[in-house]
Amino acid sequence: MIPFQLCRHGIITPNFWKECEFVVVYALEHPEARHLAYQLLAYGANRYWGLTSLPEMERGARGKPFFSEHPQHQFNVSHSGDLALCVLDSAPVGGDIQMIRPCRAALLDRVCGPAERDWLRQRGDSPAAFTQLWCMKESRCKHSGTGLRRPLSAISVPLPEHGEEALERDGLRFYLRDGGLWQMCLCGTSAWDGTIHWIKDITEDKERSV
Repeated sequence: MIPFQLCRHGIITPNFWKECEFVVVYALEHPEARHLAYQLLAYGANRYWGLTSLPEMERGARGKPFFSEHPQHQFNVSHSGDLALCVLDSAPVGGDIQMIRPCRAALLDRVCGPAERDWLRQRGDSPAAFTQLWCMKESRCKHSGTGLRRPLSAISVPLPEHGEEALERDGLRFYLRDGGLWQMCLCGTSAWDGTIHWIKDITEDKERSV
């Protein structure tokens, strides 16, 4: 069973679930999450790919890390507050997680294009909605590895209706998750079954999947 609602307006193509790879998501809540993001990557790489240690990493022109000798193993990491996120795939992927915080109107105007600004106004300039939008833009940039070369307002993402958690734009799939105190977005070409493997204690190899 897919635990999220597909959007209702024909954004998802008929072949959305056919002949596609799947992305795997690991997450961790810990006061030292910022320093544990790559330890979480090592954990996920071992559990999902069977790698006993992380391969040598290089960085792209805009700083995106990758395994130079293992192009079949693609990943992305993110952290915010006490949360760390690790996304594993066989194709390029971007993932972002952000704690929801208040934001100033000037920031909204700088980050959003006209349609996005209208979308936020319809939601009362909600910090949760803005954080969701930010995660979508960030994950798209992280997928491409280009970084924030353009103004954030010029980075195009689909705008979800209430409750939508899976959308498409420009051949990319965007998966959203609202954690109440945080927002998350995945961006790539693979499918996601909606499962987040939360690591309870990374040193004791405990996890729960939701």
